[in-house]
Amino acid sequence: MATQDFVLLLPPSEGKAEAGNTSRPWDPRLGAFGAALETSRAQIVVQLRKEKGGTQKLLGVSGAHLTRAQSSNMQLIDAPCLPAWQRYTGVVWDHLDLASLTAAQRNTLVKRIVVPSGLLGLVRADDQIPDYRLKMGARLAPFGTMSKWWNEAITHALVAAVKKKVVVDLLPNEHRTAINWNLLDNVVRVDLVSHSGAVVGGHNAKAAKGLLAHHLLVSANADVRRTVASFTHPEYSAKVTT
Repeated sequence: MATQDFVLLLPPSEGKAEAGNTSRPWDPRLGAFGAALETSRAQIVVQLRKEKGGTQKLLGVSGAHLTRAQSSNMQLIDAPCLPAWQRYTGVVWDHLDLASLTAAQRNTLVKRIVVPSGLLGLVRADDQIPDYRLKMGARLAPFGTMSKWWNEAITHALVAAVKKKVVVDLLPNEHRTAINWNLLDNVVRVDLVSHSGAVVGGHNAKAAKGLLAHHLLVSANADVRRTVASFTHPEYSAKVTT
């Protein structure tokens, strides 16, 4: 029996690698979703420039982190790029550990990973993206909250991309609100739960989510739900909630 075809939805990370490849500068048309989301991306880029990269309140950081974020957000067009899986350096992505795979494995599996992004709308893990900072929960005038503003565009782009594939949802609530789930069929929503049965968050849970994502991608199980059930961790278990 063939392995079930699926798309894995993961959040981006606030932590991002700096710099990138200057021979492939960024513009809003890049990536698997560039054609569908170019106009919306460009609108955000223009507004961030008007906002001098964004205020401390908008970006949620201060000090040197704020300075870097503002500088990056002001120079998005033609900025150096990295593949999203290398740009994102947070706990989930660190424990997903795509770098440990062979190049052949990675080149196949990254195409299964899709990331809702406050700046970019949707990103595939192999898309070339710039350094930036804009949370999905950020409120950028005149658009309002990014998750609400992006909802229609990224839902339609995701529906077109997944076709009949299973959609495995490992998103936090902030990113889940950016998608109209009523328009998607065959969604498998997965949460990490403690031994008491409570849905968990925090640093340790993010690490476990990265391990779970790795497990899902490399497993030979034919069924996604069986793969979820076979995940083992000393603190948490994975539970399909829908």
